[in-house]
Amino acid sequence: MRVLRFAHHAPVSAWRQRERELIHGGVELTLVSSRRWNEGGSMVELSPDGDDFIEPVRTFGQHPNLFFYDPRPVWRLLGQRWDLIDLHEEPCSLATAEVLALRRLRRSRVPYVMYSAQNLRKRYPVPFRWTERWALRGASAAYVCNSAAGRILKEKGLAAPAYDIPLGLDLSRFTPTDREPPRDGLTIGYAGRLEPHKGVGVLLDAVADEPAWRVEVAGTGPQRAPLEAQAAARGEANRVRFHGHRAAQELPAFYRGLDVLAVPSLETSGWVEQFGRVVVEAMACGVPVVASESGALPDVVAGAGLLAPPGDAEALHDRIRQLVDPRTWQRCRDAGLAHAEGFTWAQVARHHRRMYDHATPTAATEGDDLPDLHVLVVAYGPPDLLAACLDRLGGAFPVTVVDNSSSPATAEVVRAAGARYLDPGSNLGFARGVNHGLRAIGDGDDDDPAGTDVLLLNPDAGIDPAGVTALHHALHTDPRLAAVAPEQVHPETGDEVRVAWPFPSPMGAVVEAVGLGSRRNRPDFVIGSVLLLRGRAIADVGLLDERFFLYSEETDWQRRAMSRGWRSDVVRGVSGTHLGAATSSDSVVREQHFHASLERYVRKHHGAAGWMVFRAAMVAGGAARAVAPTAGRREAARRRARLYVTGPVRAQERSR
Repeated sequence: MRVLRFAHHAPVSAWRQRERELIHGGVELTLVSSRRWNEGGSMVELSPDGDDFIEPVRTFGQHPNLFFYDPRPVWRLLGQRWDLIDLHEEPCSLATAEVLALRRLRRSRVPYVMYSAQNLRKRYPVPFRWTERWALRGASAAYVCNSAAGRILKEKGLAAPAYDIPLGLDLSRFTPTDREPPRDGLTIGYAGRLEPHKGVGVLLDAVADEPAWRVEVAGTGPQRAPLEAQAAARGEANRVRFHGHRAAQELPAFYRGLDVLAVPSLETSGWVEQFGRVVVEAMACGVPVVASESGALPDVVAGAGLLAPPGDAEALHDRIRQLVDPRTWQRCRDAGLAHAEGFTWAQVARHHRRMYDHATPTAATEGDDLPDLHVLVVAYGPPDLLAACLDRLGGAFPVTVVDNSSSPATAEVVRAAGARYLDPGSNLGFARGVNHGLRAIGDGDDDDPAGTDVLLLNPDAGIDPAGVTALHHALHTDPRLAAVAPEQVHPETGDEVRVAWPFPSPMGAVVEAVGLGSRRNRPDFVIGSVLLLRGRAIADVGLLDERFFLYSEETDWQRRAMSRGWRSDVVRGVSGTHLGAATSSDSVVREQHFHASLERYVRKHHGAAGWMVFRAAMVAGGAARAVAPTAGRREAARRRARLYVTGPVRAQERSR
């Protein structure tokens, strides 16, 4: 696997251990790094230290989100053959937009993954908001160092998996010394930038009334002078020492000289702690940690240290004072040493390699032994659209066609395409037709009718083999994905077809009735025109509910799947087509089927009371729109209101 990785922070040699471990594990990796970067308040010049995989590139700007690489070497590198691009940059950053824009200009289709630590949901100004959305929609995966960052990426449009991969440390450097618990006072340390949000002033307040406690501060920044003045004003200058910036190679010795490390980070409107690397570094050196209960720190500490509310000097003092007890100190030291074992660079690299394998279709297909895939089409009506649908697949996958119209012409088209033809003898409807096909694919096994993954494909829809393969790969990047669908467009107009929808509900109908339907954009389920189902999910959830003759059957199945811990998703960057309503020319009959199935769905999942609310909202909404300015819209609204006054299921039964 050949990977082109971008990481502006790589001038720090110790932080290139991830790349060394990946290369040791068989990845052919090139690392694009800035030549110099500000780390801990000081400019660090890149020193290769024997790492011949580094490609130093000049950078312009110093803010992590507002710098860009010299485009000339990036352009040259993107022209080479790669299996994956790894952007260790935030999705909103200028560098991310630059690399992806050059990738597009190169007409490269190499998949990419990206990184995020941002655990506050920020709405960036234009154009960063646009480029962030663009980057997330095309990513094959993302990796984050805290769980909140992953949730935020999903909310902002990441369709691919988000892997929680911690930052690592070198346990051969961060090692403990054999020592007894402290007996004469405490030496409390802080390591990091001296910024207001880091809370060092709170730490000085916490130790003010303890003359036997000393404080060692490693780091620099704009708060150094005010903090020195604060210590002097309290008479603490002789027991609070400011060491200035400490290089990465000096930190292990600094930690080993402490009894306690404090991480008193504060929360601001624009920042909370995103990881807290110093926590695990100190733990690995055998130093107990007291940290703020803020941001990602509780997850990183994970019970191996003590937590205090952010900004509460009295609580911070109490937590530190607990470590005066030798038994508490020793217990925290032992827990920290054990906890730090989970943050080795070798383990980080293994997590990273697993993400690489899942993000590259070739590697995932070869390495993960994906299940077989079978295409299932339920056909009805003239065979022309079906012929085009099967022709686009090109015979790349086994196909079964259930012909609800029992048409000799359809049978001829299916056999000419080399597919399997099933004639059930009558129009079963979509749900029963799908189940008929699933049982045939599973050789009649009702308990596990589809040991393979099954692509449900409407005859008026289409997707090419590359798209099907990409869907199959995406389905298996997340073990809880039950169903995936591609983005879709109308084949004649090119208009985008909405694929992801919220589940129907009584309150949703009320929201629609009062004209706020545009706010209902939660992607609970995906439409069934091109829908890939995981075989294991079919076995777990069961077949489609055959009470749904047409429409809502895929919604019901995905609702049942969600209740069992599965989920559905749209695979961004994979495209299919869907004509829509092309197998029936009677719009009134289609409308009856749609709303009768909707009534069955609402009654099933929300009960009789829920149906009463839903029905009333639909009648009210139809009545409100019956005064629409165009005749067509007025008539459609009135027809819908009359349908719900009668009841869609009752109206359907009367028409039969």
